[in-house]
Amino acid sequence: MSRKQNGPSSLLKNIEHDPSHHLTGPFLPQTPLGTPQRGNSPVVRRATSRRTVSPYLAWLVKPASSLQLLLLPVILYVNWELVAQFVPQIHTLIPNLPNPFAQFFLLSHPVATSSADDPRYQKGWSDLVFIAYYVVFWSLIRQVITVRVLMPIANYFGIRKEQKLNRFGEQGYALVYFAFMGAWGLRIMTQLPTWWFRTEAFWIDYPHWDMKPELKRYYLMQMAYWIQQLLILVLRLEKPRSDHNEYVAHHIVTIWLVGWSYLVNLTLIGNAVYMSMDIPDAFLSLSKLLNYIRAERAKVVSFAIMVVAWTYFRHILNFYILYSVWFEYDLIPESSRVWIWANGTYLNWWMRYQVFIPILLLQFLNIFWYFLIMRILYR
Repeated sequence: MSRKQNGPSSLLKNIEHDPSHHLTGPFLPQTPLGTPQRGNSPVVRRATSRRTVSPYLAWLVKPASSLQLLLLPVILYVNWELVAQFVPQIHTLIPNLPNPFAQFFLLSHPVATSSADDPRYQKGWSDLVFIAYYVVFWSLIRQVITVRVLMPIANYFGIRKEQKLNRFGEQGYALVYFAFMGAWGLRIMTQLPTWWFRTEAFWIDYPHWDMKPELKRYYLMQMAYWIQQLLILVLRLEKPRSDHNEYVAHHIVTIWLVGWSYLVNLTLIGNAVYMSMDIPDAFLSLSKLLNYIRAERAKVVSFAIMVVAWTYFRHILNFYILYSVWFEYDLIPESSRVWIWANGTYLNWWMRYQVFIPILLLQFLNIFWYFLIMRILYR
């Protein structure tokens, strides 16, 4: 085979005409602008068998298993509270003893000096337990929404093939998740000095180590979601897409961004990045679902809205964020430009690159996908 056939243009053509590709594939049978004939639809490849799920990982794919794991800490928490209430001697023997099971599903590490009217939280080791619990939580939500809600809807609209049923379920769950988290992130940003993408507030008065409870819960639940999604991909618990490596790279970069921004007290910029990603993803998933059910007029409108939302959020606003990291970084107070773990200050000179590079990598992925979207729109 010649070099020309193996070049970048050939690779893009293969991706664009692959029915299993997460971005372009779903639009192939009837693209929003210009519907090809059914006879020209690409041949669907044989489904590859999924890996056998270990009993220890059954909670990832079986709602009953994940529900059992989720209920266990709750039951233990309630039992502890009942024992503490009816056996008051415990408080005498061990004063100020907290319920050890609360950290699984309730926020930990409140700031003692914060007021009851405006409570604040800081980060701590118990947050890892919280994240682990909500990894299981998102596994339950994913399976329940997919199997109990979306599959009946797909059957109602005449979708019968297993591959399309699976993709319909995945995109339906993505729509629910990104629409909810996008709206939640928007609500949280209204409470922050960064509204609406006031990027200088990322750096002024750093370190922003104390978080509003809603911001902390939002951040940790986002982390749990991306870890759960990465486990699904890496363990191949669902049929791999043609862009499997792209997706894994995207998830790894996202977790890298989330983890570092949380550790170094950059949750304000983290919220802004989430907003720029979640809202256009909701429109993208809606466009795919409308295409699957062949809602011809609705899918054209939704595709157009998605292109506008994707352009604004994933590119214009993302470039604002990149600009801020590179040019407004020096707004950090002089006393905070040192790495001192005990003080919660980490933004010395090289941290500018640590923040900038993962956001730039996400932008490169956005540009790659944007190119494919524009080709669909053009055709």
